[in-house]
Amino acid sequence: MKKIIQFIIILVPWFLGGFLFSSNISYYKSLNLPFFAPPGILFPIIWTILYILIAISIYLILKEYHLKEIPGYRNALISNYILNQLFTFFFFTLENTFLGFVDAIATLITALFLYYETKSLNKKASLFLLPYLFWCLFASILSLSIYFMNL
Repeated sequence: MKKIIQFIIILVPWFLGGFLFSSNISYYKSLNLPFFAPPGILFPIIWTILYILIAISIYLILKEYHLKEIPGYRNALISNYILNQLFTFFFFTLENTFLGFVDAIATLITALFLYYETKSLNKKASLFLLPYLFWCLFASILSLSIYFMNL
């Protein structure tokens, strides 16, 4: 039971941005979207899966280390978390495709650092971050495309 509670404590904050900032799906639908843009309904499903995988990765690291012992990992995790959460605010709340794109690129960069730091600590934990990395790359390309298609 203790492990489940620890996992939930790690997982829940990843959903915070969705609760704090409005995700106006009608805004997304109103944009000119590239042919490869997924339907808006898929985003909550994809992000739920990704957040679970991220939480598993973090859980595996925290089973072995305390955050004070691993400053590189801690900094990569915190910066990635903040940028990840801010995307919803920039893109949906402010309805700013440029800031959304900039944030998507910054999130991708910090996700790469997080992957690298995680891999140096626990290779198995880093594997759980691979889908997130690929999604961040896709999201960056999608955000760039949306920005240019809606100038």
